Amino acid sequence: MTNRWVIHLPVTAPDLRRARIFARTAARLLAQLSARVEPGGVTVSPEDQQSLRHWVFCDRPLPPGGRCALPVDHTSPCARRAPWLTRR
Repeated sequence: MTNRWVIHLPVTAPDLRRARIFARTAARLLAQLSARVEPGGVTVSPEDQQSLRHWVFCDRPLPPGGRCALPVDHTSPCARRAPWLTRR
C-alpha cells in the first residue's frame, strides 16, 4: 500500500456530455491549486453503475513528454493545453 489516498467526490449531472464538461472544469481548476491533481485520470460514471467509467480527458502520451489535455472525444491534434486555455 502506498502513502497516497484518492479522493472520490460524487457530483451529479443530467447526462454524459454535461458530466464530462463539469469534470473537465473541476479538474482544471483543482489542478491550478495543487500539483497533486491528476486531471488525466478523471472519469465519470452513471450513478447506478459506478463501475462503468467514461474517460474525461484524452491523456495520450505526447513526445517528448507530457500528456494530451484535450477532451477524450477531440478531433484536433493532441496538445498539452487546450487552445482556448492558452495565455496570450
